[in-house]
Amino acid sequence: MPLPVKHVSAALIALACSITLQTSNAAPDSGTIGWNDLPEILAQIVPPTFPDRSVSVVDFGAVADNSTDLKPAIDAAIEKIVELGGGKVIVPSGTYFIAGPIHLRSNVNLHLEKGAVINFSVKPEDYEPLVFTRFEGTEVMNYSPLIYAFEQENIAITGQGLFHGQASRDDWWTWSDGARPNIERARQMGEDGTPVEQRIFGDHTGLRPVFVQPYRCRNVLIEGVSFRDSPMWFVNPVLCENVTVRGITVQGLGPNNDGCNPESSRNVLIEDCYFDTGDDCIAIKAGRDGDGRRVGVPSENIIIRNCKMLEGHGGVVIGSEMSGGVRNVFAEDCVMDSPHLERALRIKSNSFRGGFVENVHFRNVKVSEVADAIFRINMFYGRQRGEFPPPVRNVSMENVYCGKAPRAFYFHGLENHPITDVTVVDCVFENVEKPSVLTGIQNLKLSSVQINGMPKSR
Repeated sequence: MPLPVKHVSAALIALACSITLQTSNAAPDSGTIGWNDLPEILAQIVPPTFPDRSVSVVDFGAVADNSTDLKPAIDAAIEKIVELGGGKVIVPSGTYFIAGPIHLRSNVNLHLEKGAVINFSVKPEDYEPLVFTRFEGTEVMNYSPLIYAFEQENIAITGQGLFHGQASRDDWWTWSDGARPNIERARQMGEDGTPVEQRIFGDHTGLRPVFVQPYRCRNVLIEGVSFRDSPMWFVNPVLCENVTVRGITVQGLGPNNDGCNPESSRNVLIEDCYFDTGDDCIAIKAGRDGDGRRVGVPSENIIIRNCKMLEGHGGVVIGSEMSGGVRNVFAEDCVMDSPHLERALRIKSNSFRGGFVENVHFRNVKVSEVADAIFRINMFYGRQRGEFPPPVRNVSMENVYCGKAPRAFYFHGLENHPITDVTVVDCVFENVEKPSVLTGIQNLKLSSVQINGMPKSR
C-alpha cells in the first residue's frame, strides 16, 4: 500500500505542484555537431567554487565508531555552513554510520578526508519523508536518495573518502525480484498524467532509491570520492546543468548498479573515473515513455573522457529511458578491460519510448573484449511497441581497438524510420566470431576498418 500523504515532505509536494516543465515533444535536427565543436561545449562546463571556510562534523557531535548516528551532526554542520554563507563541511578520517540521507544545500561542499568512510543504513524507513525524484525515468514521490539535493546551486561532494551504501542480497537488492507490479503502476501513472504529488510510493513498494541524485540543480561537482554498493543507480544528476564528475571510483555489482547516469541534463563532464558495475558503466537518459515526453527535456552536451570501465552491461550507453532525447555526446580516451563487459558503445530504445539520438561520437578507446557486440544500436529494445519511432542520426566511432567479440556491429533499426549516418573509421577488431547484423540502417560508412585482419569498407 502507498504511504499516506503525511509521510511526504510538504515542501516538496508544493514544489512538485508548482514546477512548470517544457512539454514539447518535437525532435528537430539540431544540425551536425562533431569533434570540432567540443572545445566550445567544454568551455561551458565550469566547476563551482566555494568560500574559504569550513566546519567539521566532529564539532557537532560526530563520533567515528560506526555506530553513533552521523545524521544529526552532518545536518547541523550543513546548516551552520549555510548560515555562514557557504563553504566546506569536513568529515575527518574514521568510520561513521548514518541512519538516513544527506541533503545538500546551495554553496555547500561536502568533503570526505582520506580514510573517512560513511556507512549508510539499509532500513528503508530511514529514507523518509518521501521526496520528489525519478525512478527509471518516471517522476514519483519515493524514498530519498542516499545523497540528495533539490533545486540547489553550487554544490559539491569531494575528497578521498568512501560512501558505502551497504546494499546487498539481504536487503535493497532483493527488491528487484518483486517490484515489477509497483514499477508498472508508477509508469501507468505517468501515462495517465497523474500529478506527481499523487504518485506516492515508498512503504516497501520496491522502488529502490539511487545513491546520489542532484535534482534540478545547477553547478554541481562530484570529485575524488568512492562509492560502493548502491541500492540502485549510483550517480544520477536529473534536470541539472553544469555538472562535473571527476576522478570518482564506483564499485557495485548489484542489480541496476549503473555507474553514472546523467538524465535530462545539460553540459556534463565525466572524466578520470573508474567503474566496475552490475549494469551500465555510464548510461545517458532522458525520462521514460509518456512521462518523459511530458517533461520533454533532453540530455545534451555530455563529455566522457579518460575513464576506465570494467564489468557492466555496457561501457557508454544511451537509453533505454530516453524519451526526451539525447544529443551531442562525446566519449574518448577510455579503457574497457573486463571479460564481463557486454558492449563498448550501445544505443537502445523502441517505438513506445521514443525520443531521439543525434551527434554521438566515440573515439580512441581500447577494449580488451566484450560478451556481445562492440557497437550496438537497437531500436527494438524490450517488448514495447508504439507510435513514437526514435530517430538515430550522426553517430561515429573512430580509432577503437577490441581484442575479442562475438560480433563487431549489431544495428537493428526500424525499417520505416531507419538509423542514419553512422560512420566507423580506423578501427581494428580481432577474434570476432560471427558476422555483423545490419538491418534498418541507411548511410553506414566503414573506412579503414579491419575485422579479423580483413579490411572492411562500405
